[in-house]
Amino acid sequence: MLIPFITAAQTGGVIPANGGAFGVLLRNILGFSNNVLIPFILGIGFLVFVWGMFRYFIAGGANDEAKEQGKSLMVYATLGFVLIIVFWGIVNLVATSTGLENETITPPTATNLNI
Repeated sequence: MLIPFITAAQTGGVIPANGGAFGVLLRNILGFSNNVLIPFILGIGFLVFVWGMFRYFIAGGANDEAKEQGKSLMVYATLGFVLIIVFWGIVNLVATSTGLENETITPPTATNLNI
């Protein structure tokens, strides 16, 4: 029964509801992966798919080896899309289950810290 009071004593009587500094770190990583990393990787996958289409339809022409290389690039890009979307789903599932979604983070400044 006294365990919550003992743990609250270590934080000065205030238990941070947002996870403290570690929660901010997790939210920053989540925001970076959702807003920058995954769309960037999807863009690269799209470019690889378009390059594979170019190699298959235009550069391939009568060259069967170039057609095979283009086809394999398109297959790998499609598999990459599927894996990236699965990864994105897992990240959002973990974020939703831990309560980290839809949180705005304000970086600490002198006015926020009352210094």
